[in-house]
Amino acid sequence: MKITVIGAGAIGGNLAAKLSTAGHDVQVAHARGLETIPVEVLESGARATELATAVQGRDVIILAIPFGVAGQLAHLFASVLDETVVIDTSNYYPGMLSEPIEPVDNGQVESVYTAELLSRPVVKAWNAALAETQRTKGVPAGTPGRIAIPVAGDSEEARRVGMQLVDDSGFDPYDAGTLADSWRQQPNSPAYCTELTLDELPAALAAADRAKDAAIRDSLPERIAALGTNPTVDDVVEMNRAAHR
Repeated sequence: MKITVIGAGAIGGNLAAKLSTAGHDVQVAHARGLETIPVEVLESGARATELATAVQGRDVIILAIPFGVAGQLAHLFASVLDETVVIDTSNYYPGMLSEPIEPVDNGQVESVYTAELLSRPVVKAWNAALAETQRTKGVPAGTPGRIAIPVAGDSEEARRVGMQLVDDSGFDPYDAGTLADSWRQQPNSPAYCTELTLDELPAALAAADRAKDAAIRDSLPERIAALGTNPTVDDVVEMNRAAHR
């Protein structure tokens, strides 16, 4: 597939490398320019491209950008073909990674809000796994204990595309239903960054509680501080799991 990744940070850079290695035609764009894309992101064969032309003629566009800023790209998406699948990887951390956003604070689902900013449908994927999990723990399909990642979206075909790419990135894809239900994979639900298998993930999604999960999300600074200096990815995963015991 022809894929553009917008954003070259921990999530975007990893996905660009993983999907390029898997054989896809991958371009990477960054709002701050070509020169800001790390060299290691391009070592797998992904190509740097200008943001202004990055969305044209692509099968999939992956947004690996901070939550709430997608509206700044709406003008670029106005000419993107309807059949292009747009995947949102972002998460909302008010007061930590973004300013409070009233519609989301009042209950609007994160990626529904993103879809409104772009004036087009999106698929939610890769948001429920830590960047380091994505970088280091992807394994071939069929490997025992393979970590699962939920994929949500209103189009069955778009979800199928998202699930194929999740599989290509080294994780078991799980069909998590419509975008309206994607709150079940938002911070800090039982399914969020807890490294569950395909057998374990459905129950975790079903156990999500919007008020409780938001409170756990907002307690993140204190919980991270309690881990001490330089916590490992396994430390963070265990912290997330413990919050729901």
